[in-house]
Amino acid sequence: MFIYDSVLKKKVPFEPIVKNEAKIYVCGPTVYDDAHLGHARSSIAFDLLRRVLIGLNYKVIFVKNFTDIDDKIIKKMKNSGKTLQDLTNFYIKRYKDEMHELGVSDADIEPKATTTIDEIIEFVQDLLDKDNAYMLDDGIYFDTTKDEKYLSISHMQIDTQNLQARANTNDSKKNPKDFALWKFSKLGEPTYKASFGDGRPGWHIECSCMIEKHIANLDAPYQIDIHGGGMDLLFPHHENEAAQTRCHSGQELAKYWMHNGFVTINGEKMSKSLGNSFFLKDALNIYDGEILRFYLLCTHYRANFNFSQEDLLINKKRLDKIYRLKKRVYGLKSSLVDKDFKKRLMDALSDDLNISVALSVVDDMLTTANEKLDSEPKNRAYKQEINANIELLDNILGIGYKNPYSYFQLGITADEKQVIEDLIQKRDEAKKDKDYNKADAIRDELTKLKISLMDTPNGTQWEKIDEQ
Repeated sequence: MFIYDSVLKKKVPFEPIVKNEAKIYVCGPTVYDDAHLGHARSSIAFDLLRRVLIGLNYKVIFVKNFTDIDDKIIKKMKNSGKTLQDLTNFYIKRYKDEMHELGVSDADIEPKATTTIDEIIEFVQDLLDKDNAYMLDDGIYFDTTKDEKYLSISHMQIDTQNLQARANTNDSKKNPKDFALWKFSKLGEPTYKASFGDGRPGWHIECSCMIEKHIANLDAPYQIDIHGGGMDLLFPHHENEAAQTRCHSGQELAKYWMHNGFVTINGEKMSKSLGNSFFLKDALNIYDGEILRFYLLCTHYRANFNFSQEDLLINKKRLDKIYRLKKRVYGLKSSLVDKDFKKRLMDALSDDLNISVALSVVDDMLTTANEKLDSEPKNRAYKQEINANIELLDNILGIGYKNPYSYFQLGITADEKQVIEDLIQKRDEAKKDKDYNKADAIRDELTKLKISLMDTPNGTQWEKIDEQ
């Protein structure tokens, strides 16, 4: 397995801290609002990484957190009148439900910042004791000058004057790059008791503490194997996490750092200020979760992704081909997967999740399978192998798991389905009565409803006609 390390800026062999084990931590959402396409992109990218490593027989321990105490959350609490717990629990559930629609599995461990407060307080106290942090009137700050490797993760060249102006934080900081570990209490805000002053944690320290609490290798040079997240987190979030962990434990936080690219919408960077922050719930109201997953999966995780409806519909045609093949073999049990197909697929994905090559391998399998089924339509053993190949796509890529007949009926409501099936029944009766004019008229009526009919030995099957 080779992965691209964001720190080294090159592909390197994945050599885990413990043989055949992969500990992965991915920064999850700050739960004050609905998830957007950027959240979906990151979740699908690291879900793929997890699936591939499992497919390569690694024991994977996958952690994704929820930031459930933060300035934005507090602002939303004040505006909505909801309690911290009610607000964050609502958005955590919404996030998880939407991820499930995308075929993203729950993490093995899903910690929250508010359940890590004791560990955060101990961490802050340790940094104070080691003179790596200092106290001001509004909170406790990390002294970035105490970390000789600061900026070694992001390789950023910082304009400290601009940083101070943009940060809009305490002018008394020793250095503009210093960041808050702990924010002292303000009236009407959630507060936690601490010996150095009641308050709440800063953003960066939460992830360091959740890693150390749940999966850190405390006797190794690195605490975890892979730390992941969106490219926007590289600085300052991941840089600051790494710095405070080094000064606290003497360890590097992660052996490898992986980051997924940005999402743009019709060529513009996704941003609430631009009014194009495409909420995931809105996308899922229009597109099935598996179709959306496949579309987001089709671009390499490190590349920036431009979302457009035209591209989505083009990529859907590629997914359609998988389900067309599945229709041809549906109902039979699977046998053993084609070893050559599996090797080629996993070799591609072992090269830093090279999805372009992986999907070309899938395309080759589809072409070969259809050609062989055309020449050997009764080859039951081969059909069972095809089913096994499609099951592999489900396990590794998270696609191809639906009933193929239901897949081609997506977007039809229950009431519409009843109307369609009633018309099909009337058409079948007309054909039995040899009233072919009536049968043809019903077919024409269904065509106007964007429904395509297929007469098969197992009865009349129907599909929704794509509008493109």
